[in-house]
Amino acid sequence: MAEKKIRMGMVGGGKDAFIGAVHRIAANMDGLVELCCGAFSSDPEKAKASGRALFIADDRNYGSYAEMFEAESQLPADQRMQFVSIVTPNFAHFEPAMLALSAGFHVLIDKPMTLTLEEAKKLYAKAQETGLMVCLTHTYSGYPMVKQARQMVKAGELGRIRKVCVEYPQGWLSLPSENEGNKQASWRTDPSKSGISGCMGDIGTHAAQLAEYISNVKISHMCADLNIVVEGRSLDDDGNILLKFDNGANGILMASQIAAGEENALTIKVYGEKGGLEWHQEEPNTLKLKWLDAPAQIYRTGHNYLSSFAANNTRTPAGHPEGYLEAFANIYRNFVTTIDKVSNGEKPSDEMLDFPTSEDGVRGMAFIENVVASGKSDQKWYEFKI
Repeated sequence: MAEKKIRMGMVGGGKDAFIGAVHRIAANMDGLVELCCGAFSSDPEKAKASGRALFIADDRNYGSYAEMFEAESQLPADQRMQFVSIVTPNFAHFEPAMLALSAGFHVLIDKPMTLTLEEAKKLYAKAQETGLMVCLTHTYSGYPMVKQARQMVKAGELGRIRKVCVEYPQGWLSLPSENEGNKQASWRTDPSKSGISGCMGDIGTHAAQLAEYISNVKISHMCADLNIVVEGRSLDDDGNILLKFDNGANGILMASQIAAGEENALTIKVYGEKGGLEWHQEEPNTLKLKWLDAPAQIYRTGHNYLSSFAANNTRTPAGHPEGYLEAFANIYRNFVTTIDKVSNGEKPSDEMLDFPTSEDGVRGMAFIENVVASGKSDQKWYEFKI
């Protein structure tokens, strides 16, 4: 256990930002992280006002991320921030991440990692060059029962994986909210801020990462049908994808933000030779197992029959709900405990190292670019290229 808290800076996440507050709650949940500095907005005045509202010391409340990295790198090693959390829209990920790595700081960053695959590759290469760590907040991989599912698949309990079905329906963009002052809708539907994909870039990437994470196989080919349902939009708000995986398995990925009435209904089913599993994000403490030659089972968070990976990411006894914030916090905890171990010349445990990295970030950007290319192609099966 660390003798002192791990020191964090933040880029973005100031006043009126949704995800910044989520990051701060998650970082603070285990008492291992101290938010010591920040550049909380691209507007210097708003950045300073946001920092004051968070009780950041005046001399570490910066007007820009460039100023922050420069000033923090000049501080004594036991005072400067150790990693930065980048919680900006997609278009503002790459530059601060690259500058942070160049200045010697580890990076935690929202997904998708960058605006383009080319940027993602450069960021991955920079992390390899510097030896610093990059963590990507694919939140859903932080749930205990998702980790349990992955460990059961890896142990061969389901047999060879044959089929993966993942769906992520939301309804919040069923109307043109971007035209009505909804800030979250505005940037997500703007190609200059979101990138070349809307729905698939925002939530399809989560579905794809979860599918690969649990099934322990990689997408190799796809056949995508992307749709713009709400008139006037420039980016997809709905889509269906047929998938093939590198072990010969097949699958289906559906993501939609115009599924009226849905909240955040991410669901995955994975089928092997011996049985299948099923997990729902809106009921995250439950994992259903269905067997070819035995009765179905229900696994629940917090019990001692679960794997060390599930146990390591569980905070409360069985029956006490743990959800989105705890899953987010699990990613932070695994990342910062790894930073602590590495900083002290110690080897992190496999459980600590279980967080998404820049390699996942490259695959996420490759997924977006391949999905868009497949959707435009007349080819039935489009090869997943990186």
